[in-house]
Amino acid sequence: MATLLRKIGLIRLHNRDTEDPKHHLHPPRGTSQQGSALRGRGHQKNKAAPTTAQPPPPPPALPGSPPGQESPGSPAARPPQKPARAEGPAGRGGAVAAGGGRGAHGTQVRTRRLMKELQDIARLSDRFISVELVDESLFDWNVKLHQVDQDSVLWQDMKETHTDHILLNLTFPDNFPFAPPFMRVLSPRLENGYVLDGGAICMELLTPRGWSSAYTVEAVMRQFAASLVKGQKLNRTARLVFPS
Repeated sequence: MATLLRKIGLIRLHNRDTEDPKHHLHPPRGTSQQGSALRGRGHQKNKAAPTTAQPPPPPPALPGSPPGQESPGSPAARPPQKPARAEGPAGRGGAVAAGGGRGAHGTQVRTRRLMKELQDIARLSDRFISVELVDESLFDWNVKLHQVDQDSVLWQDMKETHTDHILLNLTFPDNFPFAPPFMRVLSPRLENGYVLDGGAICMELLTPRGWSSAYTVEAVMRQFAASLVKGQKLNRTARLVFPS
């Protein structure tokens, strides 16, 4: 009998352990808490661990290349890239402004110089020369030479023909006063006196080699007037060409 009760009790204990749902819902103390704590610590470690991307290994060097020389695909072997140039109106405008700045500056220098020359000629008390602008252009002058040496043959010819002035044309280049003007005689027709056929004037003063930016228009005209009557004994003095 006792043996039977013990068997029944063992069977009941076995059924209670295997069939009671509370046994499955609530595990023994200490087991779930320790497991959750371990899982929490592992999650924190995984969360705190930084994920850094490792750089790709450099490509292998080409066979036969000397030591220290990088392969063509390596970053060190690539040539440095030039910074991109600014395109559009702002980028292109800088070059245009630089290229046109020199021209504009040269025009300003020439304009200021010629304006001063006109003012100085207007103040001349002896009325040695007078200036008229051609088509109102500041860079193209007609200059009247009113006086030459009265003891010269040229002056006598001018008196006989009732010619009161010699008309010349002066054209000033873009780089004036650093380059000489081009000067020629318009009327009357002269020969000798450094005046060539067609009115061109052969004077070293008017060549790039003999020119100086310090020379004024008045000084050039006085030098030209002196050359017209220079060397009378050598028959180089200017004379009017009378129509036959």
